[in-house]
Amino acid sequence: MIQPAPARPAGLRRKAEALATALPPLLADARHLATTVQMGEHGRRRAGLGDEFWQFRPAHAGDEARAIDWRRSARADQHFVREKEWHAAQSVHLWVDDARSMEFSGDTSRTTKADRARLLALAVSVLLIRAGERVGLADPVAPPRSGEVQLIRLAQTFTAPPGDADYGAPEARAMLTGSRAVFVSDFLGDPAPVERALTLAADRGVRGAILQILDPVEEAFPFDGRTIFESMTGAIRHETRRAGDLRDRYRARLAERKDRLATLARRVDWQFSTHHTDQPAQVPLLWLYHALERVRQ
Repeated sequence: MIQPAPARPAGLRRKAEALATALPPLLADARHLATTVQMGEHGRRRAGLGDEFWQFRPAHAGDEARAIDWRRSARADQHFVREKEWHAAQSVHLWVDDARSMEFSGDTSRTTKADRARLLALAVSVLLIRAGERVGLADPVAPPRSGEVQLIRLAQTFTAPPGDADYGAPEARAMLTGSRAVFVSDFLGDPAPVERALTLAADRGVRGAILQILDPVEEAFPFDGRTIFESMTGAIRHETRRAGDLRDRYRARLAERKDRLATLARRVDWQFSTHHTDQPAQVPLLWLYHALERVRQ
């Protein structure tokens, strides 16, 4: 069998530069955003297999003699065991809504809901992978993995063209038992698929966080007079001459939707929050980071 010739340094450099050039700008933005979050040990303060010291505890019956820290025990009247931190990696599944409704922005100077959702999902992936976790999608396209290559794979997936539907539905069938998950969407479509996905996830012992992303216009409904409302695909269209008369009913429906999501999250032991695209991205990223710590198995 003929062995391939070793790659020359110049060739390796060209390949590396080509790879770096091809990386989506989204990944660079996500890395920058991730640096704004104070890195901790991401909920690892639990006894178990690992290399880093956590605490001393009194020895119990059944502890092996090699587990006893004799130096610490010599300073007391009892034996102590040196416990180490729990370092087992866990899997985190992401669902980021790619439906057309996420492409909306109420102001050309403001980011779309989709761009903010992808940025947050990738930034939290950076934090999780730095902490030794495995991150992937909630569908079989990109199962949870660790490492730099997985970040590149996720960045490429998030920069794909949007889907054809007006509103998205989360996928939960590929979620691993006992894993964690993040759902990011405007959640303005039919809530039934969301409820089914969360119920399926809960049945598998999956816990996680729901982040609703809205444009400020969708929250305030600042419309008056003759207005034409049209979905991003054009499939849904409504014209009114008195848009202001719809404001109270619209806000009541939106509040009802938020309450429904929050109630569902509490029922399955998930976390829920709403973020508006005119707010700094650091705020929801920090919330996601700590929400995943709270639901860590």
